[in-house]
Amino acid sequence: MEHAENDLKGIQEVADGLGVTPRTLRFYEDRGLIEPQRVGTQRIYTRRETARMQLILRGKRLGFTLREIQEFLDLYEADAQHVGQMKALASRCRERIDDLEAKLTALTQTLNELKLIEDQALSRIPEA
Repeated sequence: MEHAENDLKGIQEVADGLGVTPRTLRFYEDRGLIEPQRVGTQRIYTRRETARMQLILRGKRLGFTLREIQEFLDLYEADAQHVGQMKALASRCRERIDDLEAKLTALTQTLNELKLIEDQALSRIPEA
């Protein structure tokens, strides 16, 4: 497949564009999530690999594991219509939403309890 010359980027340019380090890109390459082309020892990134990295970073920000991200990427490659990927993504998003909402409820309860304890402790301090 031919690529326009301006579609090909070096590791530092891609890293800078994504706000990560070259080491981060090598990490995901070592895990098999991206496969930059090689020219000698230099890594060359196509638009496809850069887009995959954007998806990987977004998945990490949203709390998905590398295994889950790999599954999404694999589904994307296998399903031309992306139906399977979208179903899996929606299902995993629902799981994350439920988990985060449960954590939010627990945090809210903890904060309220700590505020009550703080108020009780402050009310027992004699005024000077």
